[in-house]
Formats: sequence, C-alpha cells, structure tokens
Amino acid sequence: MKRLLFLFGAFILTFTVMSQNAEFELPEYDKVEGLKTDGVIQPFLDDFLKLCEQYNIDYHDKLFKLKEIVLVDTLQVSPNGGTLGMLVRGKNNDVEKIIFSWMTLLDKEILKVVAFHEFGHYFLEYKHICDDCNKIMAKVNSSYFDIAQDWDYHVKNLFINSPEYLKQQQKKK
Repeated sequence: MKRLLFLFGAFILTFTVMSQNAEFELPEYDKVEGLKTDGVIQPFLDDFLKLCEQYNIDYHDKLFKLKEIVLVDTLQVSPNGGTLGMLVRGKNNDVEKIIFSWMTLLDKEILKVVAFHEFGHYFLEYKHICDDCNKIMAKVNSSYFDIAQDWDYHVKNLFINSPEYLKQQQKKK
C-alpha cells in the first residue's frame, strides 16, 4: 500500500512539474475567423455601432478591415498622463487594431469614454478637436466623469459633428 501511495505521489509530482513546463501557443490570427474583440470592450463597440446605424453611418467596411480591438499593458501611462487608447496602423498605413490601456479598466466610465473616443477616430474620421475641452474627442480629458454624467448629450454631439456624418449630410444636398 505504501509503495502504491509512493508511486501515485511520484506520478502527481512528475505530472505537476511537466505541466508547469508545458508551452502553449496562442493560435495565429486567421482572417477567416474575423475580428478579435476583448469581451470587456465588446458592449461599447456594440453600442457605438448601433449609434452608427441610427445616424446612417456605414461602418461595415472599416469593421471588417480591423484585426483586433483589445486591452494591452504596453501603452505608456504615468502619474502625469499617458495614452489610454490608440489606433495601430500596419505596414500599408491602414488601421489594423484599436488598443486600450489596462488602466481604462479602473472605471467603467473611463473605458466607455476612451472607447468612444478611439471609435470616433476610426469610424467617424475624427482628429482631436481641442486639448482639454471636456468633449469625447479632446486630446486630453481632465474629467471623464463629467462627460459620463451628460453622456447622451456628448454622444449626440460626437455623431452630428463628426466628419463622417457631415460628409454624409453634404451628399444628401
């Protein structure tokens, strides 16, 4: 019996050591699989795309060109500021990814504002509209919470003042 317990213990120890040394490879991105989106960001993307439909902004072509929308831990953040999100371009200068700093996870309202900001760049053709003016497309936002408090107002302005929406309105004339 002791011998059996010893063999079982040795097996468990060997299995544990081997499993700790096992290497797992993440699958390579396959265009057939489509866009990979972080689950935390997906609800904000869904909300944004519904608004695109509401404002008659076609997003399909751009959406299918993206490879990833993900959280990363590689964006520079310091006590004095940093980058909470950005568009990542490929070799041909087309946007391939939208990335968000893990710091945006500290508060759902911050993530929502940063997500809509980055989606505004990509889908609505925005550039930054000011340095720090308490608007979604500001270069810096001193208070994400002020924007979140009056969210519907800010989102409406984001869409009706967007280059993509204004271009669409010109075509109708």
